[in-house]
Amino acid sequence: MKNNKLVKDILLTILGTFLAGFGMASFLLPNKLSSGGFTGIATIFYYLFNFNVGLVVLVLNIPFFILAFFRLGKKFLFKTLIGTFLLSAFLDIFEYMPLLTNDRLLSSIYGGVLVGIGTALIFKAHTSTGGSDLIVQILRSYKIKISSGKLLNLIDISVVVLNVMFFREFEIGLYSAIAILIVGMMIDIIFEGTNFSKLIFIVSDKNEKIIEMINSELDSGATELYGKGAYLNENKIIIMSVMNRREIPALREKINEIDKKAFLVVTNAREVYGLGFKNIE
Repeated sequence: MKNNKLVKDILLTILGTFLAGFGMASFLLPNKLSSGGFTGIATIFYYLFNFNVGLVVLVLNIPFFILAFFRLGKKFLFKTLIGTFLLSAFLDIFEYMPLLTNDRLLSSIYGGVLVGIGTALIFKAHTSTGGSDLIVQILRSYKIKISSGKLLNLIDISVVVLNVMFFREFEIGLYSAIAILIVGMMIDIIFEGTNFSKLIFIVSDKNEKIIEMINSELDSGATELYGKGAYLNENKIIIMSVMNRREIPALREKINEIDKKAFLVVTNAREVYGLGFKNIE
């Protein structure tokens, strides 16, 4: 079973990095557009110094690989290394393809769609390609009280601003913003349609360990509800939590490690207000 899951994750990672690399190298890079992250910085080095894009991405990730080894562990680092090397390889391969279009609007749309689908598949494989995703994971390990989405947006916006400053073309920022918006939309559509949060209910005899895992490893909150099992007439603790859709694959995996007999319900949360989510206005 574990071997089947490993093969599935590897295939998803290969397909995801293939699509993301193709979208970046064939649509965004030739038109000086950015989807944020280290590939956006690599675009600047490519045009200013003619540096290899894939190599620049790898070099930029090295200090964060080292930090991730100490903060996030060997398993996470191993998956991140695989994803980063594959993405860098595909970037280098597709870089030499003929120009498909020099229309920046078309490039931002098609590039955003391909990068978004590829990134979603990579997330489904519990893998990372380094860059802004890795930085966010490291920052979260320090218990920083900012959501992952806000951190990713802040990093991506900063990279796009750098691109605009270096290329001195305001249109680059506008079209790059379209690409970044489409990337986020595609990830959301593939994972859960248009919903950003998930409402989770968990019933387990090992509820204390699961709550500890949610609090410490996923950095999310949880609430204990008291219920009674109708079949055996036993009192039960029901764990309720609300999480970002990106955290659900990791949650399922970790619950399975703690209690294979746990009962887990995941449903859409249309709107979530309160600490860590939207403010009540």
